[in-house]
Amino acid sequence: MTQETQAPAPPRRPVRQLLAASVGNAIEWYDWYAYTFLATYIAAQVFPESADDSLVPLLSTFAVFAVGFFMRPVGGLLMGAVADRHGRRAALTTTILLMGGSSLLVGLTPSYASAGLAAPVVLVTARLLQGLSVGGEFAASTTFLVESAGPGRRGLFSSFQYVSTTLGQLAASGLTAVLVSTLGDGPMGEWGWRVPFLLGAVLSLVGFWIRRGAEETLRKPEHPAAPRPGLFDALRHHPRASLLICGITAGGTLAYYTWTSYLPTYAELSGVDKGDTLFASTLALAFFAALQPLGGLLSDRFGRKPPLLFFGLGFTLLAVALLRAVDSFTSLLLVACAGMVLLTGFTSVSAAVNAEIFPARVRAAGIGFPYSLTVALFGGTAPYLGTLFRELDRPGLFAWYVSALCLLSSLVYLRLPETAHRDLDR
Repeated sequence: MTQETQAPAPPRRPVRQLLAASVGNAIEWYDWYAYTFLATYIAAQVFPESADDSLVPLLSTFAVFAVGFFMRPVGGLLMGAVADRHGRRAALTTTILLMGGSSLLVGLTPSYASAGLAAPVVLVTARLLQGLSVGGEFAASTTFLVESAGPGRRGLFSSFQYVSTTLGQLAASGLTAVLVSTLGDGPMGEWGWRVPFLLGAVLSLVGFWIRRGAEETLRKPEHPAAPRPGLFDALRHHPRASLLICGITAGGTLAYYTWTSYLPTYAELSGVDKGDTLFASTLALAFFAALQPLGGLLSDRFGRKPPLLFFGLGFTLLAVALLRAVDSFTSLLLVACAGMVLLTGFTSVSAAVNAEIFPARVRAAGIGFPYSLTVALFGGTAPYLGTLFRELDRPGLFAWYVSALCLLSSLVYLRLPETAHRDLDR
């Protein structure tokens, strides 16, 4: 192993590292998901309504949601390179400041009635910055978490990637539910939807302060003149690993964003009350967060492939039936929780698998770009495609799309080398 790729042993205070990564990550994803839960309110304020079709503003809002995702590969590459060249902590503090600024911009976005076309332009700009931040966040925090883990605990630590992500979602969903029930549709549509974004900007400063005190997990080269990794070194020298991450992620990200982002809207369009969809989503997300450490511990003991295959084959066989069953609050809650159980097979281990595939020298950028590109292609487009299929009067096709992509990822899992019990390259 070269001197440049060696990293220190796991930090002396791994629990503190875990908290630093988790708190900051939760705040990042609170900002990101607030947009999803408030999509219908943003649509009414920022986009002009078509006289022929009331779904046009909502489709426009989800199109901007997808645009944010397409900045994520850029963020994964750039912030991943920062993490590999200057340290994981430097990248983590940068991403959370970017997220805070973009959240503030969303909160201050003018309405279409007052600013015309400037309103969607401001919103798109904010989502581009959010996408840049989130792409870099996953690359840096995944690497930071796994490198902070002690022996035999990489799966457990990696599971907190989605524990903290889900806590951010819970905060966004819970606050939205409280605001909707307290303010009602009128004030909520006029100004209430801005409150979560303005609060997110403040919380990002808290996350920045917490992350500044974290211990660095990347060791500086012993020789200052040693070359640092180039921007595309991971892609150039590890093409197979990059393709593996795409295959591992494709089905997982589509199922994840379908169940955590689009399902409330899907249920609402199927006739379920808006308040009920938010409440059911909040309960399911809490259940999901509680499952993650269990999935991570099991993967440390039995390997990464069994939970991945549990997820992939489960969604292949059940996605269509589950989505067809949504027609009431009770059915929505049961479908959401069933999907969360299956999803845990992917979410609790994906960060560990990604980190174990790449050497330390290019780990963050190596994870960041192919992962974020795959998420942009399949996860970021999930709400838009689901809504589009419904507008075309073919809502059932979306469920088959989820099933087919999970089948393709399952084929990748079958050929994936087991990495759980190997030493992590440091």
